[in-house]
Amino acid sequence: MEFNAKTMFIAGHARLPQGMAAKSVYETLTITAEVDVKYGVILKASATLATEHGSDFIGRLLRGTSLKDGIDEQMEAIQTYYRGKATNALIAAMKDLDLHYKQITAAEK
Repeated sequence: MEFNAKTMFIAGHARLPQGMAAKSVYETLTITAEVDVKYGVILKASATLATEHGSDFIGRLLRGTSLKDGIDEQMEAIQTYYRGKATNALIAAMKDLDLHYKQITAAEK
């Protein structure tokens, strides 16, 4: 499959809280996103949670939202619909991902 350069891959990282199952596998929580370059829309996302189900859930929660609109919508969705111990780490990772997105898009202007 040939790469079309219309998407970019971005990762955001945060420290995991103590007592989480994922902590035995990962030191940090990572949200990764494939983002449409032109519109900033998250096409696919996942998180390094202990279960594939959790990772898929975060992906569905973030898919279709645009980083160009800021991340308030994504942070609110995480707080509303994700009810696990990693809520604060997910929000911190989302903020880090947004920071990387802003740095990339600012450098391209």
